[in-house]
Amino acid sequence: MSAYLLLGISMGLTAGLSPGPLLMLLISETIKQNRKAGILIACVPLITDLPIVLISLFILNVISDYHYILGIISILGAIYLGYQAYENIRLKNIAHGIDELKPKSLKKGIITNFLNPNPYLFWMTIGAPTVIKGYSTGIFLSLSFVIAFYLFLVGSKIIVALLVDRSKSLLKSSLYVILVRILGLILLGFSLLFIKEGLIHLQLLK
Repeated sequence: MSAYLLLGISMGLTAGLSPGPLLMLLISETIKQNRKAGILIACVPLITDLPIVLISLFILNVISDYHYILGIISILGAIYLGYQAYENIRLKNIAHGIDELKPKSLKKGIITNFLNPNPYLFWMTIGAPTVIKGYSTGIFLSLSFVIAFYLFLVGSKIIVALLVDRSKSLLKSSLYVILVRILGLILLGFSLLFIKEGLIHLQLLK
């Protein structure tokens, strides 16, 4: 399994399963309405992310010859991954606060994700640099990363919606927490790799 595919899978699962505005909205809609509403919310990234991806790729392509900027972006990406890893590892449960969420439509779900900083941070610091680097070797690597990321992002959210619809105790499950913590450890490893790459761009490491 290539590093690009593994990164796409791990980041997709993390984005799909980690606590955040979209996941909380998905759970709220599934509990208060039905699994169809939850599945619709799970598909929101497929609608909202395209302009974010294109803008990020354009910006990174323009500055691709400026290695110091790429080094700083890699370090920022490592910090972002490290923070995500920390949040995952310290997770206890995500059931708290769900009852306070109000039902929202798919339209509001789209707005919620557009206003969520995580997709922008991910694509500017992790996603776009990975796609561009993979493309320089072969387009298949870039495609494997993007396809794996969205397949596991949307797929994991759909599975959460289906499981929540059948069992409201899912969010208190120790298995769920363990899975998220394991993903956190994987992200921590990738964080160290991004630090190394950033230091190479900054000519602080060979």
